[in-house]
Amino acid sequence: MMVIAKNLTSDQLQFFDSNGYLVLESFCSPDEIKSLRLRMDYLLDEFDASGKASIFSTKNQQKTSDDYFYESVEKISFFFEEKAFDDDGNLKQAKQASINKVGHALHELDPEFKRFSSSEKLSSLMLSLGYQRPVIIQSMYIFKQPGIGGEVLPHQDNSFLHTDPTTCTGLWLSLEDATTTNGCLWAIPGSHKDGLVRRFIRDEKGVHFDKPSPSYELKDFVPIEVKAGTLVVIHGDLIHQSFENKSSTSRHAYSLHVIDTNGCRWSPDNWIRRTVDPEPLYTS
Repeated sequence: MMVIAKNLTSDQLQFFDSNGYLVLESFCSPDEIKSLRLRMDYLLDEFDASGKASIFSTKNQQKTSDDYFYESVEKISFFFEEKAFDDDGNLKQAKQASINKVGHALHELDPEFKRFSSSEKLSSLMLSLGYQRPVIIQSMYIFKQPGIGGEVLPHQDNSFLHTDPTTCTGLWLSLEDATTTNGCLWAIPGSHKDGLVRRFIRDEKGVHFDKPSPSYELKDFVPIEVKAGTLVVIHGDLIHQSFENKSSTSRHAYSLHVIDTNGCRWSPDNWIRRTVDPEPLYTS
């Protein structure tokens, strides 16, 4: 049983409360980064792309991709970039350069990713933020491939991973330097104070937002450029986004989303429907 202690200063907590995000430099050592990246190289090498390519290249197989997406909650699944395919549905480049992300249970099923995800420093961070019985509800390895890495529109994490009351926090670990050129995060500081704008719901029609997105002005966003090894902590109501990667370098990141399970309820119309409850990082 690990003993955890809070590891954020009052200044850091104050910055997070004011801005809705916090940048923790050198959260991971170069060795930790290397082990996560090598492990993903191995998982990609082992992945057979032939059976899955069609799922994401044709619109008429929506059902298959939906099931693959839904079932990824408790699996390690591979999702392609939209621009990875030619008009005939064939990959235009090697599978290693075609994947958008791998998710959503790396933190549970893979020993290397589990080691980081359940580390003492991560639990100490959640304790500092006031979590009583935190669980990691999803994990993603995001590639942001050079040239084809797609943009992520402005959103709030609480839209997708809703609890009542809301408790989601995003943890975004840069595995490579992230810059405005290769698709770093951008956020509207303080936007978390305006509350949740809309929800992403799963029902008999599939998955969809319950209302249209507001329009945001680019001038309100600030870029969060970080070195590899930096952890960005993201409040669940913070408006954030990233742009297409038009550079020649990738922008790998490992992203976790944590919710509390004490004093709140997981919303049944979330897209994630687990068959087994996730283990808490700790119980305080």
